[in-house]
Amino acid sequence: MTEAPGAHPTEPARPTGNDLHLDLPATGGRRSALMAALREAIRTGRLAPGTRLPPYRALAADLGLARNTTAEAYAELVAEGWLTARQGSGTTVAERAAPVRSDRVRRPIRRSGPVHDLRQGRPDAAAFPRTAWLAAARRALTAAPNEAFGPGDPQGRRELRTVLADYLARARGVRTDPDRIVVCSGFAHALRLLFDGAAPVLPPAEQGPLAVEAYGLGFHRGLLAAAGVPAVPLPIDEQGARVDELARHPDVRTVLLTPAHQFPTGGPLHAGRRAAVIDWARGRGGLVLEDDYDGEFRYDRQPVGAVQGLDPDRVLYLGSTSKSLSPALRLGWMVLPDHLVDRVLAAKGEREAWASALDQLTLAEFIDSGGYDRHVRRMRRRYRDRRDQLVAALAANAPHVEVSGIAAGLHAVLRLAPGTERSILKAAAYRGLAVEGLADYRHPAVTAAAMPAADGLVVGYTTPPDHAYPAALQALCDILPPPA
Repeated sequence: MTEAPGAHPTEPARPTGNDLHLDLPATGGRRSALMAALREAIRTGRLAPGTRLPPYRALAADLGLARNTTAEAYAELVAEGWLTARQGSGTTVAERAAPVRSDRVRRPIRRSGPVHDLRQGRPDAAAFPRTAWLAAARRALTAAPNEAFGPGDPQGRRELRTVLADYLARARGVRTDPDRIVVCSGFAHALRLLFDGAAPVLPPAEQGPLAVEAYGLGFHRGLLAAAGVPAVPLPIDEQGARVDELARHPDVRTVLLTPAHQFPTGGPLHAGRRAAVIDWARGRGGLVLEDDYDGEFRYDRQPVGAVQGLDPDRVLYLGSTSKSLSPALRLGWMVLPDHLVDRVLAAKGEREAWASALDQLTLAEFIDSGGYDRHVRRMRRRYRDRRDQLVAALAANAPHVEVSGIAAGLHAVLRLAPGTERSILKAAAYRGLAVEGLADYRHPAVTAAAMPAADGLVVGYTTPPDHAYPAALQALCDILPPPA
């Protein structure tokens, strides 16, 4: 409420009814000013027909007016037809008091999104386990100690770190304990803690360039570039990143990899290369950053365990709920070597500024009760079925198009003839199909000699709702070129 200077104070009224913001001029008659403000709010549509107004006593107290002044203003507006008053129902804006239409030309309504959405990295939003999550939240809040509602611990709630240590050991082969886990708000937040800010954990001046895979997410490259971190791209083949190339860069002490499912080309890092990168880190005194972004979703054989299990002192493991549950949850975790825990906590600060303690408690309960495992198993079946529908549609409509990276994850790569990617993306945009090209993920510093460029589409098969998926697949097949 805005209190008008020079208003006539009355005894305080009990705060009942709805809040209503009105600006009254400092001078002039109070009743006339109140009536003018109410008429203007109704005329412009800020008070829509049927809106219930506060009782006149409450409004008088909020505005610092006499009760009689407010009551008389209400009564006069009722008489004019602006308001309606009924015994027991209060005072409401009259239904016929429609706002004046604007003379401005209305802008056309823009479509909120594409007709068909096959972008990668987006789990099925409709499949979020709302009922189970709500039940876990109720149990977690009921059992939460009082201190959970105070300032947050930058390391994260112990309840969550404890169940994460057990879950990651069981499901991903991670070797850790709760004291080596730091909760964050996701992978990008983890990168910022490690490389950016006033006190980065791995400052470029000490660590030198960061080795990354030749194909990866441009957003992450941009984040690293903004932090002043030089990146050295490693070529990729069917066995994953060429980690043997690290020996050619003696100034590199840290490498970022997606070993379970190379992003976006697909496929796990070969066992021999997993061992080789650990040997490199030990010999160089270096560090491996393991991005396990969709490690739970493997369809055709047993999941590939985390590289972290080979050497917890040389691998920093990064995970989140962005693919398994929802990116809206904003929860992730860093499994750290002992010597980095204090440095990460110093970078976070004295209080948790990002990850909600209440969401942490809910996730802890969700995992501990088995709800997380049940959800992941259900989504694994669902996404595998989505993948199979994609493969079947391509086999029926475009059998000449090679599809790869389908053993795991939430997306596939369609290999295209050289020089056709750009024109196919234009055709997709014309049809309202959102899909991404492989070229967008290629590191700009990768030379053709180190790794020839390949044309392709990165197709996310988990984004559309079930009823829209067949049409999205048909739109995809329609834009693909015929056999050469």
